[in-house]
Amino acid sequence: MRRARGIRWSAGVARRPYGGRWRAAVARWARGVRWYVRELTGESAYDRYVEHLRQHDPDAPVPTRAEFERRRTDAREADPRSGFRCC
Repeated sequence: MRRARGIRWSAGVARRPYGGRWRAAVARWARGVRWYVRELTGESAYDRYVEHLRQHDPDAPVPTRAEFERRRTDAREADPRSGFRCC
């Protein structure tokens, strides 16, 4: 019986060498893609705000995500320099 190249045979079961490395690489890549999409869409802004709020004023009430988004949208629409609105 010939052994396939790059495959270790152990007790009659084929195992690929470095089998866990590609899983770790895929997981690292997926985390990177998730981080990028969250940053691109602004979804991580709430998490950063809550972290900032807890560091600087731990006793302050933390707004819900909906309240945060409403305040953020209102602030963006009120500032004509931000380019959010056309008129």
